[in-house]
Amino acid sequence: MSRLRLDLPQTFLFSTEIPIRISDINYGGHLGNDAVLSLVHEARVRFFGSLGYTELNVEGAAIMMTDAAVVYRAEGFHGEVLRIDVAVGDLESATCDLLYRVTNVATGKEVARVKTGIVFVDPLKKKISSIHEPFRA
Repeated sequence: MSRLRLDLPQTFLFSTEIPIRISDINYGGHLGNDAVLSLVHEARVRFFGSLGYTELNVEGAAIMMTDAAVVYRAEGFHGEVLRIDVAVGDLESATCDLLYRVTNVATGKEVARVKTGIVFVDPLKKKISSIHEPFRA
């Protein structure tokens, strides 16, 4: 079976710390796969907020997630604090990837790598929109 591989950039634009909540734990007693996407969603909201944007207004465009990939590297447990680093990659005319490195703050161990594909949309016309230059820069 071939394994998914996510290569991460050397430089990240944003970092935030988020504790693992009890609701993030699955029946196996560790961080659930669904919770990883929830945690990077929170990191994405914080990233856009740090730039003065919301997911509904990035220079007038909204964003929508088109795909996601998660590569697990280690377990995470309730109460541990995760650092989530965010980078932007593969900028095209109306899409980009957001790349996330999820690391246990206490141990420095990498817990996961995540990529989410993002498309920019004109919220009024409900059509794909170009990425506006201020965000691209």
